[in-house]
Amino acid sequence: MFSLFQIKDGIKSRRVSSYDTTGGNVDALVNIKDGAKISIMDVRGAGIINHIWFTLAPGVEELSRNDIILRMYWDGNIFPSVESPFGPFFGNGWTETYPFVSVPLSVTPAGGKSYVCYFAMPYSRGARIEIENQTGREIGALYYNIDYYEMEQLPEGAGRFHAWYNHEITEGFPVSTTFRFERDKNKYGKGNYVFADIKGKGQFVGVNYYITSPSTNWYGEGDEMVFIDGDTVPTLNGTGTEDFFNTSWCPKELFNHPYFGYARVNNETGWLGRTHVYRFFISDPVYFDTSCKFTIEHGHANNMTLDLASVAYWYHDVANGLPRSFTREERKHKPLIHFRHISHWKEEWLLQMGNDPGLWGDERSERLELIKQL
Repeated sequence: MFSLFQIKDGIKSRRVSSYDTTGGNVDALVNIKDGAKISIMDVRGAGIINHIWFTLAPGVEELSRNDIILRMYWDGNIFPSVESPFGPFFGNGWTETYPFVSVPLSVTPAGGKSYVCYFAMPYSRGARIEIENQTGREIGALYYNIDYYEMEQLPEGAGRFHAWYNHEITEGFPVSTTFRFERDKNKYGKGNYVFADIKGKGQFVGVNYYITSPSTNWYGEGDEMVFIDGDTVPTLNGTGTEDFFNTSWCPKELFNHPYFGYARVNNETGWLGRTHVYRFFISDPVYFDTSCKFTIEHGHANNMTLDLASVAYWYHDVANGLPRSFTREERKHKPLIHFRHISHWKEEWLLQMGNDPGLWGDERSERLELIKQL
């Protein structure tokens, strides 16, 4: 945040940590009960958090990172300005763990066991960070280092960091219209998936986007639509999902750029399964004066049923509340569809096509051919 070569007055580095205050080596909070809320940072005055590191145990096979909730409170507010499941905030979706690399957020090697954040988080009258255990079991050990600058007052114009998790099972078109999606239009964003709907002045700085597709079809083509300062027609309109994430032509390969990429891709047929894409607006924030509704279509003109989750990140001129919280049940993801299910689909199709033993699989019924020609 500050130039490395600049010597600054009135700034002191501080840290809150899980270190063993006895001088021993039990450097963790241990046996955090299910349902417990633990305040791991609570400081007064002005400052800027500049680095956060966590690791915890046991592993994801026993302890869901989607059911540990991270909250951050600024300036003495009783409402959080950051609320997200632990894994999705740092860049691991569902309850998986895998390496993730970007400038502001990372999940480190050794199978993705450490979680790192470099987003600057200013506050003028105090900061509090809380962890809530909603996993249904104990957190065996929680290790952390939170580094911050202590200062007399913040630099002018310092915004407050916000992050919000969203989750939705979207609805696609009925089967009778699936094959004519090119005729459908979506000019005003009705039915779009919402990354964030922000009221006030600030700048949008990034999103982690977690997509679960129950079919082999390409999940993209959905345009991002950003409505700034009350515009009813998108102020910013994109050209497709992969384009928004700075890629093209329906990619399906791991790729990690400091600002954007594909951190997790499915290993199933087509685009069946889970994909994690991300984009951070480090040098190109999206600025707004009174509001910003940041959305994206699910498929072309919202024609796809998908299990979508996201964490959006932005700065606000004041510490604000968030749209809503999600319960453990509301965060629960749909089960994965596998190749075995595709076999079941083909069996049903064969029956509908008359169960002719000569059918190959690319034949179309007369009904579908008629729909295609409409």
